[in-house]
Amino acid sequence: MTVFYTVFDSPIDPLTLTSDGVSLTGLYMELHKGMPAADESWVRDDNAMPFALAKEELAAFFDGTIEQFTVPLKPSGTEFQLKVWNELTKIPFGQVISYGELAHRIGNPKASRAVGLANGQNPISIIVPCHRVIGASGKLTGYGGGLPRKAFLLQLETNSRAKQLSLV
Repeated sequence: MTVFYTVFDSPIDPLTLTSDGVSLTGLYMELHKGMPAADESWVRDDNAMPFALAKEELAAFFDGTIEQFTVPLKPSGTEFQLKVWNELTKIPFGQVISYGELAHRIGNPKASRAVGLANGQNPISIIVPCHRVIGASGKLTGYGGGLPRKAFLLQLETNSRAKQLSLV
């Protein structure tokens, strides 16, 4: 299978997007833990589907004008990982939950460590908002793109929500 890729310049450094030609299969930050190594089978194609929509929505997200993405996604993982990643997409914009709460939401309340591992292996960061999961103490913990980026994304969402509420 051909892996298409492109790069999106974002406020948190360039993001590498990958696609199967139909759906977004990855979104990785520079020095992202878990990013697959590009090889000669990867094809740079800035026009492959669904890169135009993904870039448009990412730009709107960073501008604070959208809260939800519609780009088609196709992450690759185990059944458990897919269940965790699907649940991540249900965390509302500007809100956070703990790993324990995420484990509870997938019907496995004792699996907070496994949920944390799956969260850390999320291949479509930002769009599948693993940055919205924090430690039980309320502190930021682990993030494949680094804690400063996690803090940036959470602050961006907080600021966007505050701006929207002040317009009402």
